Amino acid sequence: MSSQRVTPGPAEVRVLPVAGLPEVEAGADLGTLICEAALAGPGLADGDILVITSKIVSKAEDRVVTGDRESAIRAETVRVVARRGPTTISQTRHGLVLAAAGVDESNTAPGTVVLLPVDPDASAEALRKSITERAGARVGVIITDTMGRPWRAGQTDTAIGAAGIVPLRDHRGQEDTFGNLLEVTVAAVADEIAAAADLVKQKTTGVPVALVRGLPDLVTDSAGPGAAALIRPAEDDMFRLGAADVLTARRTVREFTAAPVSPAAVRRAIAAAVTAPAPHHSEPWRFAVVESAGARIRLLDDMLDAWRADLASDGFTAEQIARRVRRGEPLRKAPLIIVPCLVSDAAHTYRDARRNASERAMFLVAIGAAIENLLVALAVEGLGSCWISSTLFCRDVTARALGLPAGWEPMGAVGVGHPAAPAPDRPERDPDQFTLRL
Repeated sequence: MSSQRVTPGPAEVRVLPVAGLPEVEAGADLGTLICEAALAGPGLADGDILVITSKIVSKAEDRVVTGDRESAIRAETVRVVARRGPTTISQTRHGLVLAAAGVDESNTAPGTVVLLPVDPDASAEALRKSITERAGARVGVIITDTMGRPWRAGQTDTAIGAAGIVPLRDHRGQEDTFGNLLEVTVAAVADEIAAAADLVKQKTTGVPVALVRGLPDLVTDSAGPGAAALIRPAEDDMFRLGAADVLTARRTVREFTAAPVSPAAVRRAIAAAVTAPAPHHSEPWRFAVVESAGARIRLLDDMLDAWRADLASDGFTAEQIARRVRRGEPLRKAPLIIVPCLVSDAAHTYRDARRNASERAMFLVAIGAAIENLLVALAVEGLGSCWISSTLFCRDVTARALGLPAGWEPMGAVGVGHPAAPAPDRPERDPDQFTLRL
């Protein structure tokens, strides 16, 4: 996070419209147009902040393209965060998360759409330099776009580009009026200014620029960190996963750090696992959480001995056995192991084998659904996991090593921990290859 400690601004802040700008076209000298309009209206003074709608910046930078909106959205999207009906919430290459990847078809010629500026911070800096030189005044520049907000109805303007302004005001370490030490308060002042400016810009008045006067302490002599400082790093973002991300967040992780795993996170993941569907209103899932190093080593050593014996009895050479048992190594690297177990005492018994096999299959599907829930929930908790099938081949060995209650059938083992490295990109798969439409 890039922020700066500044003293509070004065009591009075004025937000003034900058009217009189012409329709902006590609190649327009936007800095000159804004400077002339501001000087003809509210004027320009040291410490003023110009708040500029991104659309006119995009038009000047020839970011208007011919084509349909959906194709443009796909081209501008690097990650779909959520999708419902015709609405798509996307992350752009800038790191912004907003509806339709910022693609807009309002206030532009039919058959065209407007894209966001390629680099809003660079655009803001170019405008700041141009306006400062022409007006002889030290100004800050904020470029805005409209965004919705989780948990809040309606939209508001936010800063997507900034130059010559402190985007974040850091109050940490200061005391409030009661003497309490502020520990987490960092104000997004660039967003606050963007929202205030929209009160005079609005959407239908044809006024794409506002001037905010009265906050000179926020205006800087250099470009500063820009609006990029307002984008929370992925590793610090508790809400990074959108609805479209949750399932694909689950990846097989085979390398873990030594950092301990939160028991509360595991408990929440198991709570998600047991929401899986099951036959006959049963609850056929059980989970053995192997937390202690001793229990984990005992389980893995006993499983390894059984695995080697099975492979040797099948005629595999020592080299082939060594190669195959390496598949279980991720479990040894994981700081915690969860052994999902099936309890099928609610299964019905029939006179013919076919129906009994189908009954068994229903319960296997249920435990599979619970395991997938578990893996996805662990990913949502920021934990890595890998499902290894080894315990399926030595259920009795696993049961003895862990002292499982009678009737608990081990259904593989899940290694859990903090990933040592980011997972590789997932190869794209065409769902049509796995689909039969009738």
